[in-house]
Amino acid sequence: MDIVELLTDPLTIAGVLAAGACFATVVTVAAPVMSQDKLGSRLKEVAKKREELRKKSRAELAKGAGTLQHKDANSFVKELVSKLNLQKALADDTLNDKLIRAGLRGNAAQTMFYFYRAALPIAFGAIAIFYVLMFGASMQLHLKLAAVVGGIALGFYAPNLYLQNLADTRRTKIMQAFPDSLDMMLICVESGMSIELALQRVGQEIAPASVELAEEFALTTAELSYLPERRMAYENLARRTNHPGVKAVAMALTQAEKYGTPVGQALRVMAKENRELRLSEAEKKAASLPPKLTVPMIVFFLPVLFAVIIGPAIIQVNHILANQ
Repeated sequence: MDIVELLTDPLTIAGVLAAGACFATVVTVAAPVMSQDKLGSRLKEVAKKREELRKKSRAELAKGAGTLQHKDANSFVKELVSKLNLQKALADDTLNDKLIRAGLRGNAAQTMFYFYRAALPIAFGAIAIFYVLMFGASMQLHLKLAAVVGGIALGFYAPNLYLQNLADTRRTKIMQAFPDSLDMMLICVESGMSIELALQRVGQEIAPASVELAEEFALTTAELSYLPERRMAYENLARRTNHPGVKAVAMALTQAEKYGTPVGQALRVMAKENRELRLSEAEKKAASLPPKLTVPMIVFFLPVLFAVIIGPAIIQVNHILANQ
């Protein structure tokens, strides 16, 4: 009763509301200060990449980043990777593409990936051994071995899973704004702009909606200026995004420049196809909702429904039996 009186006391309710209002005011005032400038950091990375493209020759561009220089990595990490020669022991030919698709550029990203690829199996294995020794006294031997091996395997594949998840999230954000950006590019091209100016302008306009897409457009604009062949810039855009819609647009732009067909016509067709592709993906997600909702309905809704329907009947039966 004391708790009920305390909760229903007007002074308590007023104090709680006042505390909530103060907390909301502090959060509102501090949110702009604590927020990060994602667009600024992304554009800085693009500027670094532009400078790299300007300094590299055609042979270096074709060869790619073959060695790790560890310019921006942690000193301890780069020394460890260099001494253990992890870049050769854990060599992955597709690592550069995975990092680019995830939005991670530079030698530091490769260095940190190799470090985590070597450190996480040891760390997860040590955690599994500690758990087995402290809490697995009743476990059988084969279960203990399975737990340790599972921890090591999880640590080994965790960096790849993280990169894949990061790349998928980034690609989804890009494709949400890509059809609208094609419409804006079509307007820019038909107004007389070149494809470089159109990409630059659209990148500036689309940045508030999709920082990732603005970053890709800025990088493509730089590559169109510095790469020896414009086709390579379009192919790099398709390779970085790894989406069929962007690949189709890159191929259409390449063919338009190669055969002299109007770029506006190609962009109009591609914009329509990408809108239809985005609509089909939304329809797929909507169609997949009923199967996904089946388990929550069975676990959460049906017990409550049964309790509401059968509960009064059980109470009446118990009342009748008690009176007899």
